[in-house]
Amino acid sequence: MITPTRRPQVCVLGSAEPGSKAYDLAGAAGELLARSGITVVSGCGSPATRVAAQRAQAAGGLVVSIITEADMPASDWPATVVIPCGMGDARNLLMALAGDACIVIGGRAGTISEVCLAWLHHRPLLPLEGCGGWSDGLLKHPPDERQNSTILPWDGVASLETRLNALGLIR
Repeated sequence: MITPTRRPQVCVLGSAEPGSKAYDLAGAAGELLARSGITVVSGCGSPATRVAAQRAQAAGGLVVSIITEADMPASDWPATVVIPCGMGDARNLLMALAGDACIVIGGRAGTISEVCLAWLHHRPLLPLEGCGGWSDGLLKHPPDERQNSTILPWDGVASLETRLNALGLIR
């Protein structure tokens, strides 16, 4: 008899433009998650979250995409499972709660919204440092003083893998 087990899930939040270091690291993060047997949860809406999903799929991984639209996206959308929630910005709460941890890459207003929701719900945060955006200052400037979540910054694939191991997400 096979005992079913839930695979770890990690949300990829944020934004970065193609050609940037953050964009390249987003893709590498997606590939690492897939190779580690971790399901990637991504909106796939920004270039960074989309490349993370694409690289995860290319590495044989599973990708769940929670999108704001109520309609299914085109067939080339980089996801194994698509959840069109039709909830607009309220989708950010689903993103914050869908992972065992949240990788934060760069980011703008939508990203900080997701980060604050993840913080309130005690999800570990893995911010990319050294590439700009909200993720850069998250360790020194968390959402508030409550210390709700662990913040484990990373600056490359090796340090991200170390952080995922520390959280027990790589088996």
